[in-house]
Amino acid sequence: MCLGIPAKVVEVRGEVGIVEFGGVRKEVDASLIDVKPGDYVIVHAGAMISRLSPEEAQETIKLWEEVIRKLEEASIS
Repeated sequence: MCLGIPAKVVEVRGEVGIVEFGGVRKEVDASLIDVKPGDYVIVHAGAMISRLSPEEAQETIKLWEEVIRKLEEASIS
């Protein structure tokens, strides 16, 4: 199974973008879609593959946070 991670675009330099995932910044390939700082995107395999509306992004981020919380709870038990 492949997972795409929601991220916020912080900076774009040609075909390279800087995105932020929960406080962590990473360089990714921005050549597949047209983006600008402030956009939300799905990142998969080091590349931005689609743009999200702010509402979609917030909902997706909430779901990821819930998954992470459940995994952490399971590993403590």
